Amino acid sequence: MKKRNWLGRGVFWGAMALVAILAVLTTVREQPVWVDVATVSRQPLEVTIVEEGRTRVQDRFVVSAPVAGYVRRIELQVGERVTQGQLLTRLEPLRSEVLDARSRAEAEAMVAAAQASLAAAEQQVAAVQADQQLAASELKRIAQLAEKQLVSQEVLQQTQAAAARTDAALRSARFGVDVARHQLQAARMRVSVSAASGGAASTDMVDITAPVSGAVLQRLRQSEGVVMPGQSLLELGDPAALEVEVDVQSFDAVRIQPGTEVRLTGWGGDPLMAIVRTVEPVGFTKVSALGVEEQRVHVVLDITAPAEQWALLGDGYRVDAHFILWRGDDVLVVPESALFRRANQYYVFVVEGDIARERVVETGNSDGFRVAVRSGLEEGEQVVRHPDNSLSSGARVRSRL
Repeated sequence: MKKRNWLGRGVFWGAMALVAILAVLTTVREQPVWVDVATVSRQPLEVTIVEEGRTRVQDRFVVSAPVAGYVRRIELQVGERVTQGQLLTRLEPLRSEVLDARSRAEAEAMVAAAQASLAAAEQQVAAVQADQQLAASELKRIAQLAEKQLVSQEVLQQTQAAAARTDAALRSARFGVDVARHQLQAARMRVSVSAASGGAASTDMVDITAPVSGAVLQRLRQSEGVVMPGQSLLELGDPAALEVEVDVQSFDAVRIQPGTEVRLTGWGGDPLMAIVRTVEPVGFTKVSALGVEEQRVHVVLDITAPAEQWALLGDGYRVDAHFILWRGDDVLVVPESALFRRANQYYVFVVEGDIARERVVETGNSDGFRVAVRSGLEEGEQVVRHPDNSLSSGARVRSRL
């Protein structure tokens, strides 16, 4: 009987000791760390450079007075359309100043030079037209290969840029022919006016016509009055032939090449696609809003979106240019805030149940917020965002969400 009492007491005290041990373990057990988590997923990812740009008319022409005279008031308003050969204003020549033999010889030499310039411009059009036809044929061939995935998108983009450059060059060359033809007419007019009536004021009015079709971009002279030879009257251009000029920092310019795709936003309409035509090889110094000197480079873009999508864009309009350096449509990504670096390697804390496990990952491209994961993580896994120094591998965690 006494032996049974001792046995009962032993069981009782053993149970009490076990309860006490469990209570102590529960008290001293590590409390979970509250963390923010993110899920590893597949998403589209782009690496871009964003800079502010300005639209501009590709080719401009300043209409000037061919001879000294009294010009009539210019009635055209900014934005009005004009056609090639349209009368812009009229000028009554003053007493001719080109009367002596030397001045007349100079004027005739200007006529000969203008004729040579016109011939050279016409030859330039023929040469550029051949290049444009070749570039268009090459673009058609590469586009067909790209549809069959036989060439890379980079090759297609470079071919598109080459075709865009030749299109722009042909447009400018034809514009140059019109300008050269108008300059020849002006030079001939100076000779004819200088030969009139032995130095008396001419009674014939000189018609000043539009050398090219387009619109009035600027009225440099509005009221009637006396003008000197070469004095600017109007600036003409075609608002439908727009390009975009963007100033980028020199260390970004080396990452951009002709053919790079660009998305234009911030102009008041839907995003427009464009393509890099030229990265100028010469930089310049510009002082930023913070007073810091920066080396910048001009990059010229051609808008590739259909013209009806940007019909309301004009000369000198502001745009935001997103240069697409790299793009993936189905990329395994993780928030950049989940990564931390140690010993030249990137790590994350992966949440397994309620335990955080440290893991090495290999990263790829980043858009500043998300990073492409090459290895170390699987889709659907959860990682800790903004891990602090108190978190260690094996620690218990609890998500705030």
